[in-house]
Amino acid sequence: MAAEEPQQPQPEPLGGSDADGVNCLAYDEAIMAQQDRIQQEIAVQNPLVSERLELSELYKEYAEDDHVYQEKIKDLLQKYSYIRKTRPDGNCFYRAFGFAHLEALLEDGQELQRCGLMELIERVERRVCVTGVTQLMELIERVERWVCVTGVTQLMELIERVERRVPLPELLAAFNEPATSDYLVVYLRLLTSGCLQRHRRFFEQFLEGGRSIKEFCQQEVEPMCKESDHIHIIALARALHVSILVEYMDRGEGGATNPHVFPEGSQPRVCLLYRPGHYDILYK
Repeated sequence: MAAEEPQQPQPEPLGGSDADGVNCLAYDEAIMAQQDRIQQEIAVQNPLVSERLELSELYKEYAEDDHVYQEKIKDLLQKYSYIRKTRPDGNCFYRAFGFAHLEALLEDGQELQRCGLMELIERVERRVCVTGVTQLMELIERVERWVCVTGVTQLMELIERVERRVPLPELLAAFNEPATSDYLVVYLRLLTSGCLQRHRRFFEQFLEGGRSIKEFCQQEVEPMCKESDHIHIIALARALHVSILVEYMDRGEGGATNPHVFPEGSQPRVCLLYRPGHYDILYK
């Protein structure tokens, strides 16, 4: 005897029934639970920041007959030797940038001394506060609350480790502690938001849909797990005076990746690989 086909649920009349609210709530909770399970699986399978890996490992992520990506990986191998992967959780740009920048400073004593990380953080915060721009007051208060609540913040402890020139494995271990790593992501997001709002006349030309810079920052920059695009990279590079090179690898035409330096014409200190929706770290 053939099994009966499941009956499709019939739409409720406009106005719904008394159970609509309960049903919608149960549905929303089920979706949230599913998203939580997916995030837990991602966390188990992917460290926040991985060890350095041979770049050729990328070949394993694509089918042998996927000629588009196979050719672009071959092109990357002409320029880079290693990759360090980050967890695909929506924070990958900030985490990849943060680790790559601090790693480069850790390996370059002269640049570390010239940079003065603590002084840089204090200078950036003073510059944000001195502007007195009304749109920034909520952001400033948020930074102040964040710093005050945490006391000697995880971020400052992380910077102090770099200035002490700790071994690289210790920096990597710190970045794989969510409390420490996420503090840096929060801080970089706030710096990006601050830069966008300070220079809103310049950045407004990149926005679509009639949103203000403030609305864009509140919706797309400051919340955790929101993905990043050109506008975020331009702003963060500008805020910290750090040059970033991004190799774009997608299914576009041609057998090569598309490199872009932020700001244009500068000498990059951080190299990132972008694949749709995700950033990893590259090493020459």
